Amino acid sequence: MNRQRSFIGFIVAGAIALLVIAIAGFYWFFAKSPANLIGSSSGPGAAIFVSKLSPAMVSLLTNPDRLQALDREEELSKLKTSLFAKSGIDYKQDIQPWLGDEITLAITTLDIDRDPENGQQPGYLLALATKQPEKSREFVELLFSKRALAGATLAVEQYKGVKLISDNSQPEQDLLAGAVVGEGFVLFANDPKVLRDAINNVQAPDLNLTSSPEYQKATKERLKGGLAVAFLNLPIVAKWQGLELPEQLYNSQIISLVLKNSKGLLAETTFLTSSEIVPPSAPLSKPVGALQYVPASAGLAISGSNLSNLGDSDLAKLWKQATATIYGSGEDVVSRLAKPLADVQKRWGINLPEDIFSWVQGEYAIGLLPDQEQTNPHWIFVVEKSEGVEKGVARLDAIASSNGLSINPLTIDKQKISAWTELTTATKKSDVKEGTSFSIETKVLGLHTNLGNYEIFTSDLETMDEILTSKDNSLIDNPNFKDSIAAIPLPNQGYVYLDWTKSQNLLERQVPILKLVEVLGKPFFNNLRSLTVSSYGTDTRSLKGGVFFKLHK
Repeated sequence: MNRQRSFIGFIVAGAIALLVIAIAGFYWFFAKSPANLIGSSSGPGAAIFVSKLSPAMVSLLTNPDRLQALDREEELSKLKTSLFAKSGIDYKQDIQPWLGDEITLAITTLDIDRDPENGQQPGYLLALATKQPEKSREFVELLFSKRALAGATLAVEQYKGVKLISDNSQPEQDLLAGAVVGEGFVLFANDPKVLRDAINNVQAPDLNLTSSPEYQKATKERLKGGLAVAFLNLPIVAKWQGLELPEQLYNSQIISLVLKNSKGLLAETTFLTSSEIVPPSAPLSKPVGALQYVPASAGLAISGSNLSNLGDSDLAKLWKQATATIYGSGEDVVSRLAKPLADVQKRWGINLPEDIFSWVQGEYAIGLLPDQEQTNPHWIFVVEKSEGVEKGVARLDAIASSNGLSINPLTIDKQKISAWTELTTATKKSDVKEGTSFSIETKVLGLHTNLGNYEIFTSDLETMDEILTSKDNSLIDNPNFKDSIAAIPLPNQGYVYLDWTKSQNLLERQVPILKLVEVLGKPFFNNLRSLTVSSYGTDTRSLKGGVFFKLHK
């Protein structure tokens, strides 16, 4: 087997891995050298090589050697070793002297030869910025000479003034093509045609990504100074996945990764559409008061206002489009992540949007409290009093009664509570002649009470007791939560807050594929403490939001 066969595979994987490592380590390095870790203000220069029909492009906009401080865990060194050990290339000697401040990876076409009969072969283009063109030319010559020595047959051609080198590998071997274009970039691709197309895109500007109206709109939304950026052409991404989306509201997406107050990273994303969109609720200028009743022990908290029109909102349409694109369908993704609520819906025979969400027009907060001894966590649902809440609670009581549950009054810490209970019988052996005795047990399936201006629902007595007796230990006063929401712009539509250290086991049970993601992104997940998601922005033709990753110091 040719020792060079997987070089382009290593390069592609490495470009992505560099972004993962950057997420895991930028926050630590930033505290020591903030001035050196600001990305290019002009965005990816390699966009001129990429077709405007490209499904995706991702760029690291800083030199990876500036992340050398991460070698305290040797992650970057391991990556470099895995990338170049099999190629006979020495990174420090052959690449480091000329590598500039950009690494861009793009899927340039869905099928290189556009022949559906022989299967789909995407085109991959890797662009490396160079600060010493002559040195980089020497590197390309060295790389292909080593491939020739390993058995590859080389082909050299001049195409529009650019020297292209490729190897005519055997069918079981990876093809590699490379070139140095002008004074700025070294290009690698998995086929010479991809390089020829890249050169055409430069010389005919109306072909490249920079001429795309969607890309132009998206780059205006990019955060300046971002360390990494990704652009997705959503309809083509869906086509790449072989999907027919029932509804295509959003056309493109741009993601920017920026440092935020040395505590973590903000991945801000903007979805763009040609349609007029309306937010699901009025923006909030501060965190909702309902969070004061969610204990600090919560592993997951969702807060905002007005659930009554959530199903028809553009946010819901985005969720359906995104899950269909990623998973092939919108099935069960929500119910997996919020399984306790889905279980309540199934057990009681209720429809959450109709029987609960429809009357929640004020603030709300949902909390899940992981329990190491239980598969399912405890849950909390807090609703601000508004028109319809009283009738909504009465309707839930009626549904409980129709399902054979009793509504019993209880008192905890002088607070009156209504409990939905179920009577069950238990048997035990008896010493009397009859042999068996029975006992009646009461099982609590849910509770609700009224505190201040809020109605509070919980899954069990223990959770309700924690809320009533630990009023000074709420999530809204938790320092980690405060730091996380401080990184999210105001006003916004509320927060989804996930404490990774508390919820990791729960999430792995509900979403098994997450374990694989953790292995691939080990440096990131080892440092992750929590993540916070929010939607914000006022443009009626875009939906903007962000994910703040708070990392361990």
